[in-house]
Amino acid sequence: MGKFTVMPQSTFEELQLDAGVLLRRFDPDNPTAPADEDIICATTGGINASCVPSYSDMGEDVDNCPANTKELKHLDSWESKMSFTSIGTSPESIRLALGAADVSGSKVTPRRSLQQGDFSDLWWVGDRADGGMVAICLKNALSTGGFTLQTTKNGKGQVSVELTGHVSIQEQDTMPMEFYSAAPPAIASVPAQSHEMLGKQVSEFVTPETTVSDRGMVEGTLKYVTGFTAFHEDAPEEQSGNYFPLILSTTGGKMTIKKNGSAAPDKTDMAFDPEILLRVGSKSDTFTIEVDGKTYIRLDFSAATLLSE
Repeated sequence: MGKFTVMPQSTFEELQLDAGVLLRRFDPDNPTAPADEDIICATTGGINASCVPSYSDMGEDVDNCPANTKELKHLDSWESKMSFTSIGTSPESIRLALGAADVSGSKVTPRRSLQQGDFSDLWWVGDRADGGMVAICLKNALSTGGFTLQTTKNGKGQVSVELTGHVSIQEQDTMPMEFYSAAPPAIASVPAQSHEMLGKQVSEFVTPETTVSDRGMVEGTLKYVTGFTAFHEDAPEEQSGNYFPLILSTTGGKMTIKKNGSAAPDKTDMAFDPEILLRVGSKSDTFTIEVDGKTYIRLDFSAATLLSE
């Protein structure tokens, strides 16, 4: 294989999958599954989103000026659109397709004049192959394609919808489309060095480069700690050694921590706490953390460095 017959290693992780969903509300910083009331409508044939710039060549009429001189290129505007075919015929879905319209019970009436309330932000959100998300926000969206219903014998009625994003006079530098692409949040992480656990900072347990992958592989250096009575006051043998701090990125009711396949009675069905501090006896030790009866992560320290006294 030639040296240029390659592709980025992240290709699979960054693939966008399936049609995605149209939402009234979405928080890209907290990408949770949408509530049913936030879904705008069911669609068929996927979603088409476009954001196309319009340019002027300021040197177009200047003698001897080469075409497309970059210093004379001027960005005029962005035309941002989202189009799709809806198979929903709720009053709100019809109103969205019409744009300037009012809903009164089951009746939808086109309006002669446009109102500022006819504009609204909406989102398209889709899955990434790695479990993350891709999202597009169309700002100040308004239907500019009108309402078109196509019915078929023995088939489903389909409504073609075209929405255009708009700039607000209140925020003239904010363009009408925003894009987000994010990997799934880590299922667990090493806390910040300044974070405190049982009276000690994380920097006393591990070096700054210490990490844990979603597969549970721990890499980095675990320092040797002595006189750590707060870890287990009744067991002096547990008060020195290597300790690994961890924060789980989930919630739950009960949790169990198994060391090398078995859990002590006091580590079984404990009240859930996302902050965990583990004493690691050797690189061959493994820890399985279960949340509400299901394995959440299995920690492997074979690639870590455990400092000795």
